[in-house]
Amino acid sequence: MKISAITKLSRKASDSLVLAYFAKEKFSSHLFFKLLKNSEKRLVEQYFKNNNFSAKQNEVKVLPRVGQGKILLVGLGERAKWNLRRAVLVARQIVVVAKAEKILQLSLPFDNFVVVGVTDERLGQTVAENAVMANYEFTQYRTKPEKVFSVSSINFFTLAKSYQAVQKGTEIGLIMGEQVNLARDLGNIPGGEMTPKLLAEKARQAGKQNKFKVRILGVAEMKRLKMGAILGVAKGSAEQPRFIIMEYNGGKKSQRPLVFVGKGVTFDTGGLNLKPGKNMNDMHLDMLGGAAVIAALSAIAKLKLPANVVGLVPAVENMPGNAGYRPGDLLRSMSGKTIEIQNTDAEGRVILADALTYAERFNPEVVLDIATLTGACMVALGLQASGLMTTSSSLQAELMAVGESSGDYVWPLPMWEEYEDEVKGTFGDVQNDGKNSPYGGAIAGAMFLKQFVGKALWAHLDIAGPMKTFDGQFLAKGASGVGVRLLVEFARKKFDK
Repeated sequence: MKISAITKLSRKASDSLVLAYFAKEKFSSHLFFKLLKNSEKRLVEQYFKNNNFSAKQNEVKVLPRVGQGKILLVGLGERAKWNLRRAVLVARQIVVVAKAEKILQLSLPFDNFVVVGVTDERLGQTVAENAVMANYEFTQYRTKPEKVFSVSSINFFTLAKSYQAVQKGTEIGLIMGEQVNLARDLGNIPGGEMTPKLLAEKARQAGKQNKFKVRILGVAEMKRLKMGAILGVAKGSAEQPRFIIMEYNGGKKSQRPLVFVGKGVTFDTGGLNLKPGKNMNDMHLDMLGGAAVIAALSAIAKLKLPANVVGLVPAVENMPGNAGYRPGDLLRSMSGKTIEIQNTDAEGRVILADALTYAERFNPEVVLDIATLTGACMVALGLQASGLMTTSSSLQAELMAVGESSGDYVWPLPMWEEYEDEVKGTFGDVQNDGKNSPYGGAIAGAMFLKQFVGKALWAHLDIAGPMKTFDGQFLAKGASGVGVRLLVEFARKKFDK
């Protein structure tokens, strides 16, 4: 998809135009109204006067033009309630309708999307990235796929004074949307194909294309590093684990890096604590934390951010093989701490323990781990927000602000010291399930991870809730790509001053 800012309007009847209105706006007030032929103006007027269109939120009417183009009447709802979140949904909805109507190219006015307190660049980025996300479909496994129609280009009309900022925003948004879709592609590949080996190869390809370093550790190297937690979880699978290390160095040598750690369980059966069958269908998505980190590194490299960023992804399958780890086992992690296994289906935190220990080698300024960690977080926050857990109030505030602006919304859960007892082991140093399970399961997971964090500021992001798209988002079914935008935006805010 091509997205561009423009400053000159076309009067060709073959062009498809978006006329977006707030409730109670006059039909003739729209900037694009003057571009219409007289017969088209009368048709728009008729829709308004006959109450066929009242500009309610999510309301869209498609009208024909004299030529081959079409008019999209789009409702924005009440002006007083307009905000960036609504702009996100409108941008997506316009593309979804355009795809259904087989519109290749369309133009929309920047003025329709203006949000108080949001810069032109940020708004241009938001509209562009969400348009790209809405244009995505995953169809590569259909043997006789219908031709997938995609919108090829969008022109974003803006005044000359805003052009540079809007154009810069659309360029950033195009990169961001494409990398979110990369994470969605990785997640949507079935678990029978998306093995730890393939995930590592996809990371290597991303590094080669975007010029960041990628190193893959196999079993022998992990044994030398004494990564007993990762190796313990992987024992039940015929697929060998991988440890993916990605490094982007765009900042000064003296600059301490950010380290992003992503859970890469390419398929999760639950192990010997086997999941119920109905809960297993989506478990190829259990590597979406890792996918988000790979895609975020790709975006950061494409944007050439003046930052040093490391991505770490422990990649395993969790299978109930005859050599698999068992409830009651004690695994010695890379940190030296022993992990008492209470539940083999709490494997994500176990593999992240070794990755968080490895992160200390980079002397990081901040460590963020991102994982589809707990169903408990989904119960607590639903499908809209990821859980945010940290002991740093300043980092919490930063991530909440970045979540709001990026569209990867987060909400905090407490990390009080009283919760620490939840994960104290009886026979080992720590246990991988909370003592009061299933209560406070998301917090217990974060408290477990905290035991393996070094001196750097750290936050845990539990993305289990929003890992899949759902009705009303105007996105194709499947992996959502959650977390990519948040990680990249965090790096931008931190270093791209």
